Amino acid sequence: MSRRAVLGGALLGAAGVATGVAGAPLVRGWLGLDRLPVSGGYAAAADHLEAVANPAVSVHYYAQTAEPVVAFTFDDGPAPHWTPMVLDELDKAQVPATFFMVGRNLSEHAELVRGRLARHDVGSHSWQHDDLATKDLAQIGDDLDRTQSAIRQYTGRTATLFRPPYGHLGGSTLLAADQRGYDIVLWSMEMHENTYRNDPAGQARYIVESARPGSIILAHDAGGDQRLVTIRGLAAMFDGLRRRGFRLVTVSELLSTAAAKPSTSGQMPVRAVGPSR
Repeated sequence: MSRRAVLGGALLGAAGVATGVAGAPLVRGWLGLDRLPVSGGYAAAADHLEAVANPAVSVHYYAQTAEPVVAFTFDDGPAPHWTPMVLDELDKAQVPATFFMVGRNLSEHAELVRGRLARHDVGSHSWQHDDLATKDLAQIGDDLDRTQSAIRQYTGRTATLFRPPYGHLGGSTLLAADQRGYDIVLWSMEMHENTYRNDPAGQARYIVESARPGSIILAHDAGGDQRLVTIRGLAAMFDGLRRRGFRLVTVSELLSTAAAKPSTSGQMPVRAVGPSR
């Protein structure tokens, strides 16, 4: 046997061992393979296909509508500091919004939203913001049910909207959401707080000028100090959009305006996903 053949066999063997080892859960954690990047990456396939409830699942990035309506959404709360400030701005402007709540945060900070959600939608954003695209159907189902229980207990609502953490959609996430009758809601626009960190007015102008009928706008009411870029600009966003003739609505109302059969022509462009959520 030639030296080249021996080396080739050794390399192939080493590759096989490495592949097998990388498949072990502990090593996947070491290598970071169990953490999806915010944009792109692998996702769990749809397991247990006998659990399919419907032949198709709708995922909403925006509503295809001619009506001048847009929906503001706030993820990850409720949380001290930012959630009360967001609610104050919404109250001042009499604007309804949709809060995609993290179940654990709601259970710890329910007092922040008690009595303040009358005009707002409440949706599920998982129990503790784990990346559900790395989990199987049973794990995701448990997570969503636990979150729904918290929403019922602390808000008196039953959530019908669901936004997966990071916007990651694995096949089993789709199945679990479909089983529970959720509308899956992503977004077509988002705040760029790091870009406009020193220019909240610029962030407001971007939202006002870029909004289109049916836009779903992603913001957050939890996180670091960069959230102030959005919060300080909300009044200007609301005023500017209204001056353009827009009506500000919840996601539920927005989706009710959607055309029954969206076409592929003249679609509204989806804004780029940034490194938040």
